[in-house]
Amino acid sequence: MEPKTGAFVCMPASDRDELVKINAKLKEKLLQHTQHPGDYQTDIESMILLRREFVSSSEKTFEKPLAAFVIQGSKLSYFGGREYFYKENQCLVAGLDMPASFKAMPATPEEPFLSVFFYLDAKLITELSMEMSQKSPSKNVECEGVTVADTDPELLDAVLRLVNVLDKPEQIPIRAPMLLRELHYFLLLGPYGALLRQVNTLGTQNNQIVQTIAWLRQNLAQPVRVDELARKANMSTATLHRHFKNLTGLSPLQYIKHLRLHEAQRLMLLENERASNAALAVGYESITQFNREYKTMFGEPPYRDISRRRENLLG
Repeated sequence: MEPKTGAFVCMPASDRDELVKINAKLKEKLLQHTQHPGDYQTDIESMILLRREFVSSSEKTFEKPLAAFVIQGSKLSYFGGREYFYKENQCLVAGLDMPASFKAMPATPEEPFLSVFFYLDAKLITELSMEMSQKSPSKNVECEGVTVADTDPELLDAVLRLVNVLDKPEQIPIRAPMLLRELHYFLLLGPYGALLRQVNTLGTQNNQIVQTIAWLRQNLAQPVRVDELARKANMSTATLHRHFKNLTGLSPLQYIKHLRLHEAQRLMLLENERASNAALAVGYESITQFNREYKTMFGEPPYRDISRRRENLLG
């Protein structure tokens, strides 16, 4: 199946020219702030800068809701069960917690892949949606949890101003919250707004799925049955399965497996848990099954995978 690509946004030639100018300034800033390949956590907590200089093997993670802007190069991302391709001056928005992998392509030392992404604030989205007085989303609309589209000058300029404020760290506590609010506002105005309103508005079936996922994250060690999840979401089992698959690209049981294995990986890598303890902490009763499923997902047994990742972190 061909990867999904970004929706084309029709705009005047003058706006296209402005977009090119803003993008050029962003490239300059990202090259300044990312001297070497890696992920750069900035002084703005929700903003991460990325630089890649080689096409690497697919990097797997479990992402929170985010907006990712490609500033140079292109990117192939896999969210849940679907592929998405997006490139310079396009943005991918994921509206809920999802397993993800990505590959930057192309990427060279001379022309590195450059990107900036933001973790989204669900509370802020809800507040802005109410203030914007837009029509409430339909309760039973089925939608995918990821949207890709062209950026526009206003949205990309909001990104540029957030990156620029990194040069004035004393201003970040005051200006960053205002600029992030503006960024969320422009996302809601654009092609991403329908998804963001659907997953963040109480009473929609998509929001019920998001709340079910939040419960799963807090109760990973508990045995889970799909019919019990359906009761928590106030849906029939068939309705839960359909909405879950439409939104995440995965069945509930597939999603739970991804969630458990990624959390076990985090426990071993960042909290130094042994594989057996991590497996129990996320709900596995059999360490043999855990090792088998871990290797299937990450390509290596737990000990080897964690050792390699620690070496990479140390440079």
